[in-house]
Amino acid sequence: MPTPITPVAIEKESRHITLAYFDQKSTVDYIGAVQGIPVCFDAKECASFTFPLQNVHPHQVAFMREFEEQGGISFLILSFTAAGEMYYLPFSRLSFFWERMQKGGRKSFTYEEIDRAFCIRSHRDILVHYLEPLSRDLQLREEPDPGKE
Repeated sequence: MPTPITPVAIEKESRHITLAYFDQKSTVDYIGAVQGIPVCFDAKECASFTFPLQNVHPHQVAFMREFEEQGGISFLILSFTAAGEMYYLPFSRLSFFWERMQKGGRKSFTYEEIDRAFCIRSHRDILVHYLEPLSRDLQLREEPDPGKE
């Protein structure tokens, strides 16, 4: 469901909205299902090699956490434009960076902290082919946790 908006300016002839503001906080960019699996993600861009966590809003983190608690898969799609690369950041990793910040640590994370195995590659005519890293995330979630045995 789209986030409700209030139009501020409308072009008279075409009746296109040219300026508007959001009525409420949005959640994430995509909520849906991929091959029967509930997923939600937000896409972010970073022009340097450090991603400021202020670019992710607390209500988005809370929404993604609740989505995961209900059995869904949450993640960020990060475009590091300086490197010309895109990455799938599983919610567990975002949560780690978020909690580190909440405890007084860094208010950002670096390109070096990103798992290269979650690189998003283009595939044929699909520019952002996130299904491969999503599949990897699902496989890792199914592996037994050695600390819990």
